[in-house]
Amino acid sequence: MPIRGIIFDKDGTLFDFGTTWEAWAAAFLLRAAAGDRARAAELGKQIGFDFTTQAFARDSIVIAGTPNDIADALAPHFPGQSHAALVHLLNEEAANAPQAEAVPLVPFLGVLRSRDLKLGVATNDAEAPALTHLHAAGVVSFFDFIAGSDSGYGGKPAPGQLLGFCAETGVSPDAVVMVGDSLHDLRAGRAAGMRTFGVLTGLATQSELAPFADVVRPDIGHLPTWLDQQS
Repeated sequence: MPIRGIIFDKDGTLFDFGTTWEAWAAAFLLRAAAGDRARAAELGKQIGFDFTTQAFARDSIVIAGTPNDIADALAPHFPGQSHAALVHLLNEEAANAPQAEAVPLVPFLGVLRSRDLKLGVATNDAEAPALTHLHAAGVVSFFDFIAGSDSGYGGKPAPGQLLGFCAETGVSPDAVVMVGDSLHDLRAGRAAGMRTFGVLTGLATQSELAPFADVVRPDIGHLPTWLDQQS
């Protein structure tokens, strides 16, 4: 089946994970701790982030979790704050997080569009900060479908967002490639019946991604060549 659609994860795929989310975690934790660096460090442990070294553990809930998942992990340490208020704070800081494009996105997405491919984004981030990031990069108009974990399709590794892309665009799953940097992304792609393309701009290694990917490449810039090889 010729490839007619591509759906991308956002963080660690379109954007480098570390540059974005290490800065986000440091800012969020310091704000949540009211400027108390010792408390920020303790809170960081709950989400797998070392506040001193500004680095995530490989099993951090932030890597593939949704804002709801992160709020659940932090909630016991904020007994006077509602879950909804925590999620709001997480999303507010996420919208302000700096973005480093994995490759220059406008020319890259322009190449894919020139091939008459349908394009989408499926992220476990919330929809509002996801749109903020994509608008800031000037690439929203390239996508036929953008879904966050709160857009009504669920989050990955379930395939709801990916199947929503297919329903929206009319492209069958076996003609779509899921592109992502985490096992959540690739498992969602497999569950949806799609081909899977792993990238190494997140925290997962090639050996971790390979069992769930048709191919693993350093970044999304290698996708057009791979597409040529499929045809």
